[in-house]
Amino acid sequence: MGALILPWWAALIGLALAIILILWKLNPVYSLMLGAIVGCLIGGGNLVQTINVLIQGSQSVIGTILRVIAAGMLAGVMMESGAADTIARAIVNKLGDRLALFSLAFATMVITGVGVFIPVAVLIVAPIALEVGERMHISKLALLVALSGGGKAGNVISPNPNTIAAAKGFGLELSQVMIADFIPAVVGLIVAVLVASLLKNKGSKVLDADLANLTQETNVKDLPSLGSSLVTPVLAIVLLLLNPIGSIFHIDVLTKLNLDAMYVLPIAAVVGALAMRKGVHLKAYAQAGISRMTDVVMILLGAGMIGALITSSSLPTEIISLIKVSHVSGVFLAPISGILMAAAAASTSTGVILATGSFSKAILGFGVSPLAAAAMVHTGATVIDHLPHGNYFHVTANAMHMEIKERSRSIVYESMVGLSMTIVATVMYGFF
Repeated sequence: MGALILPWWAALIGLALAIILILWKLNPVYSLMLGAIVGCLIGGGNLVQTINVLIQGSQSVIGTILRVIAAGMLAGVMMESGAADTIARAIVNKLGDRLALFSLAFATMVITGVGVFIPVAVLIVAPIALEVGERMHISKLALLVALSGGGKAGNVISPNPNTIAAAKGFGLELSQVMIADFIPAVVGLIVAVLVASLLKNKGSKVLDADLANLTQETNVKDLPSLGSSLVTPVLAIVLLLLNPIGSIFHIDVLTKLNLDAMYVLPIAAVVGALAMRKGVHLKAYAQAGISRMTDVVMILLGAGMIGALITSSSLPTEIISLIKVSHVSGVFLAPISGILMAAAAASTSTGVILATGSFSKAILGFGVSPLAAAAMVHTGATVIDHLPHGNYFHVTANAMHMEIKERSRSIVYESMVGLSMTIVATVMYGFF
């Protein structure tokens, strides 16, 4: 690429074009690629330099891609084996009807937290939620806010693609980001339950028609025991935390382990499948897992390209100068970039990938530590990532048997959960 420095406005036009194309429903990968190409060319880069920027951007995300692919194995085992379903039902049954909304939110948080994608987590818990809602006369709106809010809380502490992208985007270990986001996640869970409780009698009730096919669907499954279902997530979390524990307690043996998510997640998945006596299905679980991750991997490549366009331009420097002149704390760039990019893509993972790839250089330029930056970007991406131009909005609407108009009512309440986590993360890591 040589010493090519593109003007800031070219990078901004390229990014804006990519976002507009995504909103127009063009495939996100092509949207990001086209935005990067147009930005390079109008900024004065020739064809060779443009290709070099795209290649450099793609290469910068390879480490993240490898870990996302590894996470697919864990997600496949948890989703396809019935382990996630078992854990969710155990939580709801144990906590009982008296704590119905808390149990549903907590169950979705746990399922998402152990590596299941948030739309899938909501799909898993939704039938249980509808059963509880009909019995306890809780509205669908309240149920959805509990599920979605709990899912958002779990999403910031999970080994999911968004957490992996937040970690690798700032050169951190996955476990560091998971630990850093724990307190914001707990606050998010509390807010989700409080808001859902206030909405119990608002919106439509669960009808008998909504429960018509649930019993047949859930009884057919050959669900594993709770003990065996917990093997995969517990093993993954323990192995990921060995290195941080070693650092905290100065245990040399543990600090030297350096167990990366790329090894830990597939190993935990295989051991868990064997513990559930479902080793024969490992091939199918792996296939399901990699299928879930294919879109994320492709988006990572596209985001790497648009990120390279921006880091090859003067835009990060201009942003730093603008914020300094306006006397606004540069700390706010981290959560704001996460909020805006996730809103544009209507996706947590894509939002984190875009924000870290495009603005990490500018954020760190304000003296923000990598861990603080990762926590703020990551939580910021949960604020308005559930807009109608994304698949999460429609998947959850179908899961809860809601019309689009009714589903739209929950957007502002879900945003309260994400915003609460972002505020906590920003105060904790941005100012203390």
